[in-house]
Amino acid sequence: MRDLVLLGSTGSIGTQAIDIVRRNPESFRVVALGAGGGNVELLAAQALELAVEVVGVARSSVVQDLQLAFYAEAQRRGWATGDFKLPKIVAGPDAMTELARQPCDVVLNGVVGSLGLAPTLAALEEGRILALANKESLVAGGPLVHRIAKEGQIVPVDSEHSALAQCLRGGSAQEVRRLVLTASGGAFRGRRREELTNVTPDDALKHPTWDMGPVVTINTATMVNKGLEVIEAHELFGVPYDDIEVMVHPQSVLHSMVEFTDGSTLAQASPPDMRLPIALALAWPDRVPGAASGVDWREAHNWELRPLDDEAFPAVRLAKHAGRSGRCLPAVYNAANEECVAAFVAGRLPFLGIVDTLERVLEAAPGFAEPSTVEEVLAAESWARAQAQQMIATAAKGA
Repeated sequence: MRDLVLLGSTGSIGTQAIDIVRRNPESFRVVALGAGGGNVELLAAQALELAVEVVGVARSSVVQDLQLAFYAEAQRRGWATGDFKLPKIVAGPDAMTELARQPCDVVLNGVVGSLGLAPTLAALEEGRILALANKESLVAGGPLVHRIAKEGQIVPVDSEHSALAQCLRGGSAQEVRRLVLTASGGAFRGRRREELTNVTPDDALKHPTWDMGPVVTINTATMVNKGLEVIEAHELFGVPYDDIEVMVHPQSVLHSMVEFTDGSTLAQASPPDMRLPIALALAWPDRVPGAASGVDWREAHNWELRPLDDEAFPAVRLAKHAGRSGRCLPAVYNAANEECVAAFVAGRLPFLGIVDTLERVLEAAPGFAEPSTVEEVLAAESWARAQAQQMIATAAKGA
């Protein structure tokens, strides 16, 4: 039995993790839940169903709403007042960090954005196994994470990095020639740069395979998401950027591959279902039987792999540049992109302007030092956001 703390419990990763717990009560017990506070009704329902001891919300203003949601959920379940114990509530910007320090075996960090960095560091400092779905922890805070993480303490949740971790079991680190991350290609795979001039946010949100939030979906359309994953793969596995490749794989069945020095390649294949990598991260190194459906090997399959078009989608090249440069440039890459995506959704920036502006922000970055604190990472991100906003405003005036 493993005790779990789930951060980001009302999001996609969190709800699927709870589904796994629900189907495997003999293997997992949730002791604490944390969420931003945008859906207190769901958070209350999760907390009472799982009988958790502590619930956290990042927004202090919703504490009263959460308390009322507890009573409403208890009433819906037919529980009389006094027949159930209310969980302890922690609230505020440090709530997720406090939860990450709760006694447990595994902390699942499904927090979105750089707010996930502090909880990651807290979980590692407490010696917990960290099931990591928060890219920003490694992209923005890689140097901070590596100072305290012990070998094997971080288990990736992203399907691509989970696939790489599984394939890497097939050989030693010295036998690895390169990592190959697969990409669905997003809504615009196969299009040339000139065909992306007038695409809209609605176009970019039509992902052909995965059901994700709007920012991640647009990031898959620009390939920024894959750029972030390249940085994350480098930070997780220590493979040089020159030895990390990206291939477009529309079927999203081959989740990533490892090529070894003898010429053999191991690939991890499964239908697109995040419950598999989530379950594996919670139980690592063991597998959870029936976590997800496997490939039906009685059927014929046609799986396509093709190189990434770097001219149409230069985001991966820029991510490698940021990663090689080190210091705070990966944090700058991530934060500037978030501002550009918001401007695109608001109609203030064309689609191609997202990565074009991102490149200009990277070029303008001052000589940041290697970050030694969370505050230094956040300061670099703040600079990047302001720089991106200024460039977007200037471009709009000149349009």
